[in-house]
Amino acid sequence: MMKFGILGSGMVATSLGGKLIEKGHEVMLGTRSPDKLGDWVAQVGDKAQIGSFEAAARFGDWLINATSGAGTLAALELAGEENLIGKVLIDISNPLDFSKGMPPTLFVSNTDSLGEQIQRSYPQAKVIKTFNTLTAALMVDPQSLSEGDHTLFICGDDPKAKAQVIEFLSSELGWRDVIDLGDITSARATEMLLPLWIRLYMKFGTPRVQFKIVR
Repeated sequence: MMKFGILGSGMVATSLGGKLIEKGHEVMLGTRSPDKLGDWVAQVGDKAQIGSFEAAARFGDWLINATSGAGTLAALELAGEENLIGKVLIDISNPLDFSKGMPPTLFVSNTDSLGEQIQRSYPQAKVIKTFNTLTAALMVDPQSLSEGDHTLFICGDDPKAKAQVIEFLSSELGWRDVIDLGDITSARATEMLLPLWIRLYMKFGTPRVQFKIVR
């Protein structure tokens, strides 16, 4: 059993939180809007907790950043640098800019990424980028699409932390095809997949689309 601090209160945070609780872990969601999560807590049971970003970051053995890209750095600042030191921080965020409507653009790309910005800001955290190229329902149930025959990408600077996350994704969530793309600079590539993913979503009218790397 592990303790997870999840920063965020949207669909990604609640989907992951619910699944982790189902697997026997303890979860605290960090949010600015605790009132909207009452129904979720009632649904998932007494292993679910709600707190501030700081409380969730302090609570978790591992942390998950499930905030919107535009709010990520502010949320992590509220979480407190001292609560991130030495911890695995799984980053799911994407630098999406919706200011001009759909489809969004990226507010950082090519020579930098949001994943890198997080790692630079918190050098003692073990930032692992993954889960940012698919919808929440598939994160927790990959077998529900094509019997799980699709690809998840991961990257980060700490090899041991990556290996631990890959093992967890396999044993706890059933991921079979996880590709390690290398250090955190590979977040540039996975974040830049989002414009393509969004076009596919718009084309097919469903977020249940995924990438498969054939090799």
